[in-house]
Amino acid sequence: MSIVSNKKAFHEYFIEEQFEAGLCLEGWECKAIRAGRIQIKEAYVVVLNGELFIIGMHITPLISASTHVHPDATRTRKLLLNRREIDTLIGKVERAGYALVPIDLHYSKGRIKAQIGLAKGKKLHDKRDTEKEKDWKREQGRLLKTQVR
Repeated sequence: MSIVSNKKAFHEYFIEEQFEAGLCLEGWECKAIRAGRIQIKEAYVVVLNGELFIIGMHITPLISASTHVHPDATRTRKLLLNRREIDTLIGKVERAGYALVPIDLHYSKGRIKAQIGLAKGKKLHDKRDTEKEKDWKREQGRLLKTQVR
C-alpha cells in the first residue's frame, strides 16, 4: 500500500533498477507519515561514508507532538540496505553516472519502506517523447471507448 509517490522522478529520469530500503525514523515521524503529512518530490539520495542517506524528504510534524521533542522536518534520514546492495549502488553511481532518487514510500509488513531507483537523467527531447506517448495512449483509450459504445 503506497503512502506517497514521486511522479516527478519518472518525468525527470529513466528508472533502470528499483530497490526497497528501510528508513531510520523517529516516533513522531512515523505518526506523521501515517497521517499522510509527507512530501518526497524534492528528495534525493546521497552516499556518505559508504552509507545511503535521503535528503530533502519533508515530514510535517503533527500538532500533538511531544513537548520535549523538537522535530526537524527536513533532517537527513538513513536508508537501510544490505551491504551487497549498497556496494552495487555506490559503484554504479560513482562510475556509471547514475543518480539515486526516491520513487515512493509504502508499507511492507507494517513497516515503512522507501522504494529508491537507480536513474539516468532524461534530456529535453526524451521528456517530450514521453509526453507524446502518454497523450497518444490516452487518445487511444478514448477512441476505443467510443467504438465500444
